[in-house]
Amino acid sequence: MEEYIRSTLSQKIRGDGGWVEFVSFDGKTLTLLFRAECSKCIILDRCEKWIHDEILRDLGQDVEVRGIRKKPFFWDTVV
Repeated sequence: MEEYIRSTLSQKIRGDGGWVEFVSFDGKTLTLLFRAECSKCIILDRCEKWIHDEILRDLGQDVEVRGIRKKPFFWDTVV
């Protein structure tokens, strides 16, 4: 699963300015870290559904996709 995310899906997401990283997969739930444009996307749930559908089509696995947004470090800076 990790290799599929890294080699196939992350390349497609980068095309839109996003960044996705594999965190874990327990056989049922796939946890991914979303960075860059994905970290502030208002339709991230659609992307999670798209990832689910891609995995189901390509790998034949029906997984729950759980996304974690990783906001840029400068969003925490207080001026």
